[in-house]
Amino acid sequence: MDAGDARIYTRHPIPTAMSSDPTYDAISKAKRQSESGNPKGAVKTLEDYLATDPHNVKARMELARIAVYDLKDKEYGLMQLEAILDLDPDNLDAIAAQITVLSADKRNNRVVKEKLEKLEREMPCAKVYNMCARFYKFQLGDFKGAEQYYLKAIELEPNEYEWHLNYSVLLLNDLRDWVKAKRELEFLLEMNPGDPKLQKAYNRLITEKFDANGNVKKKGLFRRRALRRFCGFQQSVACAYY
Repeated sequence: MDAGDARIYTRHPIPTAMSSDPTYDAISKAKRQSESGNPKGAVKTLEDYLATDPHNVKARMELARIAVYDLKDKEYGLMQLEAILDLDPDNLDAIAAQITVLSADKRNNRVVKEKLEKLEREMPCAKVYNMCARFYKFQLGDFKGAEQYYLKAIELEPNEYEWHLNYSVLLLNDLRDWVKAKRELEFLLEMNPGDPKLQKAYNRLITEKFDANGNVKKKGLFRRRALRRFCGFQQSVACAYY
């Protein structure tokens, strides 16, 4: 998984103008400080606010986000997420954020797997299945397991472009299932006919892996380098939980 995707923390937009809500005011100020290159100041702003309101989950989640992605202090960010879970062990936002950070290191695979299983039990949605699929693919190298989770996500949200895109990459690069990959690319091209990377990947797939009658060739190698060029875009990891 790509632990660098901070979107997991940002479901609700943070107001840019000062409001009568002290939580929003503190978060807004910290956000401005961090974006202007002063993450230490942002951390202090949120720490000062949390000293007066230690149970405020939104402020602590923002502190965790800034610590991990702007201050580059994962340990401190994870400590903030643990503090949230001490208050609320079933806080799925904090669990999802933990997964994003911990997944950067395969030594955390057992812990991450347990947390994903918790999410799957308590929040069985397409976004969670997409997270599970990426974990199985990138951390466990279990491509068949990843396929099953992508299919679950697609079953729940059959017209979601991202799930089909992620699944097509798995089919092309890992499972090398040309028939399914062809079907997925055709679906994606119907949704986004102007994408040159999709079109290039589809054309190469047809040329190198299918004969004139539309059947898969029995010989020949579809070069992975070409597929890697198609996969140069960043796949989404995280789900936006709050």
